[in-house]
Amino acid sequence: MSAAVGDVIVVLGHAAGEISAAVDLGGARIVIAPDWDDGQSASLKRGVAAAADADAVAVTLGDQPFITPAVIAGALGQLEGFDAVRATYDGVPGHPVVLSRPVMDAVAGLSGDTGARDLLARFRVRKWEAGHLCSAADIDTREELAQL
Repeated sequence: MSAAVGDVIVVLGHAAGEISAAVDLGGARIVIAPDWDDGQSASLKRGVAAAADADAVAVTLGDQPFITPAVIAGALGQLEGFDAVRATYDGVPGHPVVLSRPVMDAVAGLSGDTGARDLLARFRVRKWEAGHLCSAADIDTREELAQL
């Protein structure tokens, strides 16, 4: 990971034990979201809480394998003067999403199957085009993975 990233946190929910046993997560710190079935907000809240000492966090998704350290570092580098950064791919919102401390503090108020999209509407967000650096392909099934 880039030197810009101090701590890598992986939030696991459903089948957390199986995943952590089967996948090499390197030096990442694993955080379990036992309330994962409450929706996306449960994982986001757990991850942000685990990064309590951070000034900002970069949120990515585990099903987007082409998001690279260079993309994460690039997004982090866009934060100055904004509350958040939202990577876009040909103008379509994607990940990573960088959240500053004020946004991180507001994450605790989320509930249900919502990520930070609605929350970001209340803050100054820089949209940053990242399509020149990677694909934002979302891989959800073994069939999609086999097509790579």
